[in-house]
Amino acid sequence: MPGFWNDNENAQKVMREISERKEWVESWQKLSKSCNELEELIVLAEEEDDENVGKEIEKDLEKLEKEIAALEFRKMLGKPEDSKNAIMTIHPGAGGTESQDWAQMLMRMYTRWFERQGYKYDILDFQSGDEAGIKSVSFEVVGPYAYGYLKAEAGVHRLVRISPFDANSRRHTSFASVFIYPEVDNTIEIDVDEKDLRIDTYRASGAGGQHVNKTSSAIRITHIPTGIVVQCQNERSQHRNKDSAMKMLLSKLYQKKLEEEKEKMAKLENKKQDIGWGSQIRSYVFHPYNMVKDHRTDYETSNTTAVLDGDIDGFIEAYLMQSKGEE
Repeated sequence: MPGFWNDNENAQKVMREISERKEWVESWQKLSKSCNELEELIVLAEEEDDENVGKEIEKDLEKLEKEIAALEFRKMLGKPEDSKNAIMTIHPGAGGTESQDWAQMLMRMYTRWFERQGYKYDILDFQSGDEAGIKSVSFEVVGPYAYGYLKAEAGVHRLVRISPFDANSRRHTSFASVFIYPEVDNTIEIDVDEKDLRIDTYRASGAGGQHVNKTSSAIRITHIPTGIVVQCQNERSQHRNKDSAMKMLLSKLYQKKLEEEKEKMAKLENKKQDIGWGSQIRSYVFHPYNMVKDHRTDYETSNTTAVLDGDIDGFIEAYLMQSKGEE
């Protein structure tokens, strides 16, 4: 097509759409081929009455069923933003060290899940807790349908356990909030007037060596019309911190735009409840019994160790399937 590459932005958008559709076609063709091969194997097994072939068929059939289920599940993530990368932010609730430690446990849980998924992640902003844990952390999560899957995790997470910080070994309840935003790329238009931005520089407070602590390399950007504030201090370069902060700001503005378009501002306000009692989406109970339960879907498991090691697919799938049914 003459002149196609003259408009580089549009060309990239078209090529990305071609790539996404090609991926679907190739996935279907792969499953179709496996199905045909399995049918031929079944005919062969019936003709030869071979038990070993029968066992091989059972194994291949189980694998095929899982692959088909995974493709059908991914098909549910059909919204334009679902296929995008994600920005994730974790904040502890009230409770000082207890909640800050819980926020760090969630951070580990999600990084383990990223690794299980084969997703890459980069820490955009990290603030250590006063004694233990973290005050906040923000990730860029890169991988197919990262936002589509992770949007199931947005909300308040509640922990009940015997506190390792309590000399009397009493039971404590802690809260932490998780926010998820779709990352804005060059296929999305978000207009931001520089006059609407207040950009502040300050010295990074976290670990990072003498260079970070002696220069004002950290960046805080406030979008005045909406009151949205983002910050980044994880890079040594002020320029790179500004780029990362702008990426976070655009993602949050895009999320806000999506929610406004869907006329779900009331739901958005619910997500902004206090990080405390009555607002949690999921409870992680370590005492007096072991149980992780999602209060939106009633999906639960007693294997708390596996969950904190990143095994959260069951929770994500249950939520997405329920959400699809409500549409």
